[in-house]
Amino acid sequence: MSDQQFYHALKVDKDLCYGCTHCMNVCPTDAIRIRDGVASIRKNWCVDCGECMKACPVDAFYVEQDDFEKIFNYKHRVAILPSVFIGQFSKHIKECDIIDVLKGLGFTHVVPAEATVDVINESMLEGLKSDRDKPMISAFCPSIVRLIQVRFPGLVNNIIPVKPPIDSTALYYRELLQEEGKSFDEIGVFYVTPCASKIATVKSPVGDEMSNVDGVINMDFLYNKVYHVLKTRSETTDVCQETVPYLSPKGLNWSLTDGEASHMAGRCLAIDEIHNVISFLEKVENDEIINVDFLELRACDESCAGGVLLTENRFLTVERLKNRADRIASSGKYVLNISDSHKQLIRDNIDVGSIEPRSMMVLDEDMGIALKKMERVRRMMCYLPGIDCGACGAPSCESLAKDIVRKESHLSNCVFVQRMMEKTKKLDPQHSIRIIEKTWGKDRLEKDCKKKGAKNESF
Repeated sequence: MSDQQFYHALKVDKDLCYGCTHCMNVCPTDAIRIRDGVASIRKNWCVDCGECMKACPVDAFYVEQDDFEKIFNYKHRVAILPSVFIGQFSKHIKECDIIDVLKGLGFTHVVPAEATVDVINESMLEGLKSDRDKPMISAFCPSIVRLIQVRFPGLVNNIIPVKPPIDSTALYYRELLQEEGKSFDEIGVFYVTPCASKIATVKSPVGDEMSNVDGVINMDFLYNKVYHVLKTRSETTDVCQETVPYLSPKGLNWSLTDGEASHMAGRCLAIDEIHNVISFLEKVENDEIINVDFLELRACDESCAGGVLLTENRFLTVERLKNRADRIASSGKYVLNISDSHKQLIRDNIDVGSIEPRSMMVLDEDMGIALKKMERVRRMMCYLPGIDCGACGAPSCESLAKDIVRKESHLSNCVFVQRMMEKTKKLDPQHSIRIIEKTWGKDRLEKDCKKKGAKNESF
């Protein structure tokens, strides 16, 4: 298994976090612990799904992103724009106006992220014919790829090793600009991301050494900038400054739920929202799901329309994109002329490198030692109450038991065990207080009327 740590974009503002455990309880990979009264993320377990960010009542989680000013390090500044960015705007706002504002903010070129989906779809269909394990799983969502690596490592060979549109489109457009005589070093390609996981996959791509994307821009940040300009603008643009290839209906819907599955062969299923995905993958792992050829799995509810960095309501975004796709389909007015040579370039660089299992469940690399440690976990569970209250700073009693076996925690971290140890004189009450303070902070048990929900709430 790979020893390289995952890069993850989600960070915790320790000045805002007060250790409420909301994030810990929703994390699908048990990556969060409470230490010294604040949330702590285990880097190799986090898959950047953003569930913690959505659950946090005080916005203590944030996404580490590139400074927007970074785009000005390049003469030619390309925005790789996902369809869900356009889908956040009302149908009364023209795409040309959005693109015009983006160029006014500093981009010299704007290209749809899904511009290469037809080539990607062809490669995925070819992959479906291979002898890889079924059901085959899309590599579109970085959080799902990482989820499989850390929680379902036995399914890594089911992932179709075809890069998602971000990388292929960046490669394609960079090549176009170079053919126009623009220097490679003067071209900066920036992806406008709807989620944290796509930041992580640019910074630390799974299966590859580096990405074709030079930086990532927070979609929430950019949407608000564009919206503010459009709101204060009196005039609209009749014609785009530069011809932007219209996406086909397939391209517009690709990042939405069923966007891939509807264009694959055989029996295909589309599942969104990471906890739904986990429930389904457990059935796949246990051979309860049979005769399925392809799975489109997305971490967010409504797929990319539900990304944590989107501002607009996800259901409205989906409706707008589907309506737009229907209008384009009925008009037939969409053009995207990718030459045969460019298609071949994309195909030649479309394969993802080796996707390695990185199981967080493994207690030791040596199977014999791992089995002995698992037996210790089972013995520990005999003493723990099994109510998963989270008061120990771990999401469940089993998680605490495993932390103990990993020598990252102690049995006395359980408040119920503490009481029993105090009762039998095996633990001094003052030491018990120190244990609680180590998890929840020294002032946590002091009277504080300013905390959330209290009389003088300050959050």
